[in-house]
Amino acid sequence: MSRKPDISVVIPVFNEAPNLEELIRRCLAACGQLERSFEVILVDDGSTDNSADRIVKAAEERPGDIVAVILNRNYGQHAAVMAGFEQSRGAMVVTLDADLQNPPEEIPKLVKTMEKGFDVVGTVRVPRRDTLFRRIASFTINKVAQKATGVDMRDYGCMLRAYRRSIVEAMLACHERSTFIPLLANTFARSATEIEVRHEKRSRGSSKYGLWKLISLQFDLMTSMTTFPLRLLSVLGGFISALGVGFGSFLLVMRLAHGPEWAAEGVFTLFAVLFFFVGAQFIAMGLLGEYIGRIYHDVRARPRWFVQKIVGGNVVEREQERHVIKAI
Repeated sequence: MSRKPDISVVIPVFNEAPNLEELIRRCLAACGQLERSFEVILVDDGSTDNSADRIVKAAEERPGDIVAVILNRNYGQHAAVMAGFEQSRGAMVVTLDADLQNPPEEIPKLVKTMEKGFDVVGTVRVPRRDTLFRRIASFTINKVAQKATGVDMRDYGCMLRAYRRSIVEAMLACHERSTFIPLLANTFARSATEIEVRHEKRSRGSSKYGLWKLISLQFDLMTSMTTFPLRLLSVLGGFISALGVGFGSFLLVMRLAHGPEWAAEGVFTLFAVLFFFVGAQFIAMGLLGEYIGRIYHDVRARPRWFVQKIVGGNVVEREQERHVIKAI
């Protein structure tokens, strides 16, 4: 059996064909500076362009350095990263986006920091090159993540991160369908830190995170890692109920003081209050529905992804290692 690599770099790819040639070249150059064995795992997440073909070609040209993992359809960025984790073999695993906004040249900096004994190394993008909308969404995600984990990291949204092997195996042992990897890793890490890295503007292609995907990510993050919204609903429900009792008491006193004529004039106010209560109930039922929906998906226990093909590296050895880990 061949020696395992020291470093695994996992890169999810979705419709990034224009960036792949430069991405692969820069990743190999950056990893070559480490003077340690490495592998670059490119996970195609159901791309509709020719990204998968380019990844397979690169793996065939550099089978010792590049591994192509082709998923049969699009499962989402975090599921693709988990699929890459499953195929990784390195003692340290670095994740990186394929859009080149986080330069691959920053990989040695993460590895050097990891060598100081940290379980997780996060990054802060300095300066941010995203739109105001993306920065606001990132700020919200960071606050929710800090609340859920108690780990005060400033940039949970950056995919350029490094994990120790034990943390990766702990994440793979989790079977929930909605996974936010940086937050999940910090729930297992004994020691985590954060370093600053460069952030560049996207030069080719377009962002895959539109408004709807960002909203979906917020729901995944909120409902997969914390029950805080349910507790907040309980507090909010008690507050609204107290307001209702107080307002009802006020109406009763005013009716007794001024007669039924005054109360009749408050009919529309009662309707407004009723609509407010109904709206609050629908919000509560919607959030409960999110939790129940995730329970439903977990109970069905369907695979989170399906690997269609693996090219590069020793596939037999990888499968043997995965069976050993599952047996343990």
